[in-house]
Amino acid sequence: MKNSSLPKQTETVADESTEEIPEAVRDLPVVAVASSRPSARPGLFWKMLGLGVVAFCVTLALNYQFGILSSQPKIPLVQPQASVTSSRSPTPAASTTPTPTVSPTPSPTLPDHLLGHLPYEEAPATQLESITEDGSHRLRKAAAQAYLEMEQQARASGVSLVPISTFRTVKEQEGIFFEIKAQRGQGATTRAEVSAPPGYSEHHTGYAIDIGDGNRPATNLSVSFEQTEAFQWLKENAPFYSFELSFPKNNPQGVSYEPWHWRFVGDRHSLETFYKARKLKK
Repeated sequence: MKNSSLPKQTETVADESTEEIPEAVRDLPVVAVASSRPSARPGLFWKMLGLGVVAFCVTLALNYQFGILSSQPKIPLVQPQASVTSSRSPTPAASTTPTPTVSPTPSPTLPDHLLGHLPYEEAPATQLESITEDGSHRLRKAAAQAYLEMEQQARASGVSLVPISTFRTVKEQEGIFFEIKAQRGQGATTRAEVSAPPGYSEHHTGYAIDIGDGNRPATNLSVSFEQTEAFQWLKENAPFYSFELSFPKNNPQGVSYEPWHWRFVGDRHSLETFYKARKLKK
């Protein structure tokens, strides 16, 4: 049997599809109309646009992180964490400025010459030795041994040598100089003619000794001592024991004549201690 409904159905479908097509393009073939509709899949333009956006974002990120496209210095995205502070105080950094060297303050020194006297150092107590049984008179060891030998030889000759004054500290010399000066109403220059100021006495050295005559004590520390047997014996024999008169008549220091004051010059140290006095001119 011939189906007469088929052509009609086909015509109906064609009519429905053409109703949605504008009149200007209804005469185009059906295939052309269908191809002019946008496809559901993205086109090449959108793909290229997406790739461009992605590339631009990547470029910005790289430029920000590593400064590839910019001459500006790199700025890290993540700041470094602060170091953990120790419980102890940090050691301050050493200064690069050199610290000026401070020279030690020199100790005060005595003038080379004062009222006719020279400055002398005080002998250490460890270098002193007693020449009497009671220990009241001390000299440096070399001077002490020489004096004891000299005293013994003088006794063998019938002469009595007696030590009157030996080592004196600077403190002791202060009393002898200033107190007696005040008692006698003497000026400093007058007093210095018979007694050295503290710090300038030969007695500080441990080499000087005042000697008296045991048989004539009234002449002790007096110019009249030169008239005793003790003084005459000393003039002739003292050099054999390395003793010499410190202040003879008209001595270059201008100190009054003291026949009782003798000093030991029997070794290098004692000679160097007193050599300056020999160079002074009146």
